[in-house]
Amino acid sequence: MAQALTFDDIMKLFEETNRLFKESTARMEAQAEARQKEADARFEREQEETNRLLRESREAADRRHQETERVLQQTSRRVEEASKLVGRLGGRWGEFVEGLVAPACETMFMERGIPVHKVHPRTKATLPGNRHMEIDLLVINDIAIVAVEVKSNLKSGDIERHVERLGEFKEFYPEYANRRLMGAVAGIVVEKGAAEYAMKQGLFVIVQSGDNIHLINESAFAPRIW
Repeated sequence: MAQALTFDDIMKLFEETNRLFKESTARMEAQAEARQKEADARFEREQEETNRLLRESREAADRRHQETERVLQQTSRRVEEASKLVGRLGGRWGEFVEGLVAPACETMFMERGIPVHKVHPRTKATLPGNRHMEIDLLVINDIAIVAVEVKSNLKSGDIERHVERLGEFKEFYPEYANRRLMGAVAGIVVEKGAAEYAMKQGLFVIVQSGDNIHLINESAFAPRIW
């Protein structure tokens, strides 16, 4: 027969249950606290990583901005240098015309039966109504003139304008009204098809090949007379 529980026995059971409950509660609180600390630590690590990525992103953006500024400054400097170079070349263009093309004209046209008495570089004429004409080279003898247009890059449009210029030449230069007027174009670089177009217009075509300047028209070429 089971022994009857006394009041003391019941109190001891309550006390043991209360002890176990407290221990269980303490363990859960400790575990919860540990999980919270771990979560806080993880959040802190993630926040630090985010801050690091943001900082690196800003630094990379700053470097890109600095590089862009450097490239822009370098580009601006090169443009300025190129502008100065073009200016110097522009200033020396007359030297090229006079020093290279002009002497060659004497020989080239003599070989084509056109005696050369004078070569005038860069002649200009003005008429009323603000009309102007400029000829790079005038190759002259007693009965004929060759008006030469010199271009660094000869294009079809340059040829068309020179043909128009030749049509008005004697109006601007009446002192040559009784002479046979012929035209020529010269180019360091000649656009594809431009030379053929010029010859169809009856013009002499002068090109540079290495250190030499020469006419590419065939010996039988008959120039147009204005």
